[in-house]
Amino acid sequence: GNWQANTGNGYYGGLQFAPSSWVAAGGLEYAPRADLASRAEQIAVAERLARMQGMGAWGCA
Repeated sequence: GNWQANTGNGYYGGLQFAPSSWVAAGGLEYAPRADLASRAEQIAVAERLARMQGMGAWGCA
C-alpha cells in the first residue's frame, strides 16, 4: 500500500487514520499526521489504537 497516502478523503497513511485517532493513540510522538510517519511508526500507532479501541477503530468500506 501507499504509506504516504493523502487522497483528500480526511484519512491519512497506509492504514487510513482519522486525525483524531492518530492523536489519541500517540501518533504525534512520530509525526503530525499518519502520512508523514514511516510504515513502522504507523503500525506501532495502529497496534496502540487497536488495544485502546479494538479493531472497530477501522470501519469497513
